[in-house]
Amino acid sequence: MEALQTASSPLSGSALAERFGVSRQVIVQDVALLRSQGRAVLSTNRGYVLAPAAPAAPGRPARLFKTCHTVEQTADELTCIVDLGGRVEDVQVNHRAYGRLTASLGIASRRDVAAFIRDIESGKSSPLMTVTSGYHFHTVSADSTEILDEIGASLSARGYLADLLPYEQEEFGA
Repeated sequence: MEALQTASSPLSGSALAERFGVSRQVIVQDVALLRSQGRAVLSTNRGYVLAPAAPAAPGRPARLFKTCHTVEQTADELTCIVDLGGRVEDVQVNHRAYGRLTASLGIASRRDVAAFIRDIESGKSSPLMTVTSGYHFHTVSADSTEILDEIGASLSARGYLADLLPYEQEEFGA
């Protein structure tokens, strides 16, 4: 972790293996172990990096929501959040093999939702949630905890909220 925290650029598995005098496979296993402990280690085409935290805007309360829905319901989920005054800071999935994957979103308006959906539909990419059968997390910020409560109630009424599994309560700090 210290090597990743102090690195100014991605660290390849080979470079880490050489640095610590182990095989590259040991590094791969160690990274998987770190991910299973909730460490946000990302694999890039240039090596391993720590995922940047997606902080909420300063002074705004934030909450992590676990949701599950179809790809076709993505726009409705995001619109529900922004219409109530929320900002979707990120999307996260907890994949059994890859660990926790996070992408910053910064979606705060219907215009942002439309642009996101357009970007997804215009390429060969698919939403991150597809790697976990629709289950994903969003960090949502708002001007007050009451707004976050209202967002949670609305997501629940739409059937999008999912229960946290016991290990997720620890890992995601929710």
